[in-house]
Amino acid sequence: MKTDLDTYWKLRLERCVQALKNNHFGAWLAENRDDARSIVMESILPHIPVQSVSWGDSITFHATGVLNAIRQNPRIRVLETFAQDLTFDEKIERRRQALLVDLFFTGSNAVTEAGQLVNLDMIGNRVGGIAFGPRHVVILAGRNKLVDDVDAAMQRIRSYAAPVNAIRHANFKTPCMKTGRCMDCSSPDRICNTWTITEKSFPRERIHVVLINEDLGL
Repeated sequence: MKTDLDTYWKLRLERCVQALKNNHFGAWLAENRDDARSIVMESILPHIPVQSVSWGDSITFHATGVLNAIRQNPRIRVLETFAQDLTFDEKIERRRQALLVDLFFTGSNAVTEAGQLVNLDMIGNRVGGIAFGPRHVVILAGRNKLVDDVDAAMQRIRSYAAPVNAIRHANFKTPCMKTGRCMDCSSPDRICNTWTITEKSFPRERIHVVLINEDLGL
């Protein structure tokens, strides 16, 4: 059942979709995670040549079930980069290879009202894939990622997304895991290393953004 809150978010998200389109992104609005999966599988994938797929770490991507749906397609090779049986060096090598796939999936730490993507990465494979390499990129982002502007995006990431992301990696040792806020640390496990602001998609519609009218991810 739709609520007044859903309607409020839909109005904001519709404006953001238009801003993204103005910035040359492919842009879509999904009612929920299941609708997002349908948009990817039925409206985006049929129009781009895809033989290989990989992804950057994204809770939202997994929540939509898109990966499981793609794995069922025998014509698409899925490059696994997070398999538990891989060594660290093997994971890094596969993430390098993932920069050359046909289609790269990930989320975004924040999306501005003006249609910009703002991200902060530890290793750089996620923001690297967004910026260059994969022929096509699909970003999946819940409504909780929508912010007013770039300053608000950076504040959201530093004050919330980054500390929570560090906490969910139990083997990391960063000050924010104890304080719950960014300490601008020098820890070897620091996850805040590379900022990117994607103002526009180049080439046009190389990057598709699916905004989801549901709170998802960090």
